[in-house]
Amino acid sequence: MEGLNHHHHPYVPKDLDLPGFVPGFLSQSTILAVYGLSSLLLVSLVWFLSGRFPNLQKIDRLLMCWWLFTGLTHIILEGYFVFSPEFYKEKTAHYLAEVWKEYSKGDSRYVARESGVVVAEGMAAVLEGPASLLAVYAIATKKSYSYILQVAISLGQLYGTAVYFITSYLEGDNFAASAYYYYAYYITANASWVIIPTLIVVRCWRKTCAAFSTQEQRKAKTR
Repeated sequence: MEGLNHHHHPYVPKDLDLPGFVPGFLSQSTILAVYGLSSLLLVSLVWFLSGRFPNLQKIDRLLMCWWLFTGLTHIILEGYFVFSPEFYKEKTAHYLAEVWKEYSKGDSRYVARESGVVVAEGMAAVLEGPASLLAVYAIATKKSYSYILQVAISLGQLYGTAVYFITSYLEGDNFAASAYYYYAYYITANASWVIIPTLIVVRCWRKTCAAFSTQEQRKAKTR
């Protein structure tokens, strides 16, 4: 009978063995509300503070908001997942554990601790997270490495997301508890890390090409 309790969870496959599993305490609406409001507060703070920096365009201020949001998401949310392998056993309403218990309904590889997912999230938490915060500083202070840094992080995010989706497809793409969770969590929640990094890479590429073109024109005039 004790072995049967290991399978009493909302995830797919139903026979996934999770000894000591404790159901979540917070509702989906509560989890999303806390995440949404805290993100909004942080983004609003960055937007307000970035207005004090001279000669920053609105696009730069928006990028600072994005890099802070994604950086803290990598470090706090994904970092907790990587270094808390038994989050599904949490017996209190620990918010970060609740997030991953809920998200795993859209992709049970998280609660199952699939090695590829853990490695990808670990790289994001340890490398991309701090680099994203550095990007906030680089944009604010107009560092020369700003565009290169943003391209590097964005390519890392695109690579990680591609691996995330491709490995799921190759393994059968059957890790969501229902179609609702599949589209709400697995697809929609990850769409930002495809669309926004792609736009950033295109923008930085154009900016870098324009800078080199201007430099070449100046050299030609001095000859």
